[in-house]
Amino acid sequence: MKEEIIFTKAVGNTPKIKVLEFLIEGRELDYFLSDIAEGSGIGRTTLFKIWNDFENLKLIKPTRIIGNAKLFKLNLENPFVKKLVELFDALIMNALNETFVEV
Repeated sequence: MKEEIIFTKAVGNTPKIKVLEFLIEGRELDYFLSDIAEGSGIGRTTLFKIWNDFENLKLIKPTRIIGNAKLFKLNLENPFVKKLVELFDALIMNALNETFVEV
């Protein structure tokens, strides 16, 4: 099981947050849905239940098709996603700064 990082501790530990965390961490990459489920630590069924919300809110965007499978990545042009990425980066930087201060 993946260790909870500062983002999920601050924002919550729900399937949607886990998916967002995974996509933000790998924001420059695109993924198959099965990779997103596995990387997020949630089941594929759970991902399929929440995926329409991600598509309807345009939090993700399709990037390409390989065979019959679509790949997706975080939509970094979405204003909400931009704010989430800023929050994620700020939390990580704050945690890193606190780690270096303690040493």
